[in-house]
Amino acid sequence: MDPANPSLGTPHLLERRRFTAVIASGLLAAPLAAQAQQTGKVPRVGWLSPGSATSDETFLASFRDALRELGWVAGQNIAIESRWAEGRFEQLPDLAAELVRLKVEVIVAGGSSTIRAAQHATRTIPIVMAVSYDPVGRGLVASLARPGGNTTGVSTLGAELPGKRLELLKETVPQSARVAVLANPAAGGYESVMHNLTGAAQALGLQLRVVELRSAEELDTAFATMTREGVDALIVVSDPALMDGLRGRVADLAAKSRLPAMYDWKMYVEAGGLMAYGPSLPETHRRAATYVDKILKGATPADLPVERPTKFELLINLKTAQALGITIPSHLLVLADEVIK
Repeated sequence: MDPANPSLGTPHLLERRRFTAVIASGLLAAPLAAQAQQTGKVPRVGWLSPGSATSDETFLASFRDALRELGWVAGQNIAIESRWAEGRFEQLPDLAAELVRLKVEVIVAGGSSTIRAAQHATRTIPIVMAVSYDPVGRGLVASLARPGGNTTGVSTLGAELPGKRLELLKETVPQSARVAVLANPAAGGYESVMHNLTGAAQALGLQLRVVELRSAEELDTAFATMTREGVDALIVVSDPALMDGLRGRVADLAAKSRLPAMYDWKMYVEAGGLMAYGPSLPETHRRAATYVDKILKGATPADLPVERPTKFELLINLKTAQALGITIPSHLLVLADEVIK
């Protein structure tokens, strides 16, 4: 025994401890892999996205990391079949059908159009929603507690957060009286979002000016309308099928129009938007992994309630604020999860 460190023990004991540690770690890490080897089949998960490998990089990494923590290692005891629409939403039905033909065990989908494409492709393969903007209002599930059918996952509270965003925008621009709302009336959940915004505007003493956007070609005209009518600030309602693909142009036109704007997601702030507030999308994709884990272990979607997000992000682009001549209240800077300088 080493007198300087009596806890080390004899060389023989050391080797036995090392052997025991290796065996124990192997037993902890490999039960699912062993199960896959015994059945001769590695489960396959379909990843269906309206975006691209680049746009999904952070989300897919969060999903993989969460799976790994649950014992599923891509390329070892689980396979991920990824299909990206590259912004061409009309391709989603074909991509969903392709995943069905591959006989994946579960499909992970983000966004209403993507989830709906998966639902049209299959009524039997489980579908996990990684991002679902008001899934009940858009008819994706029957209810949060009892989703029914083959779909469950994470809700991003699309119809419940607009009022909070308006409140934060008012705090940032306290002198504002008229706020424009840029939204696509054809988007699912539009009515519930507007109902939430209208109630919040009344409580805050604000007048809303709804500016509808149905196509990318209408964007310049929409901002010209806002400028002509002298609105003080802007709320942009996210829409994966239209607005999200225009986020760079929207942020640029808001800056040129000198309009402080509030958005749903971090990606708008990264594109130059002033601020955003909403659920953490990497976290919703981590939560989606827990649903995949449960389903692969035998759970059915109908028995898994839809989760509401628990982590929200406030993001502020200080560079944009300075360009607009806006001083962000100190308490918001303290609350912000990320400040882009």
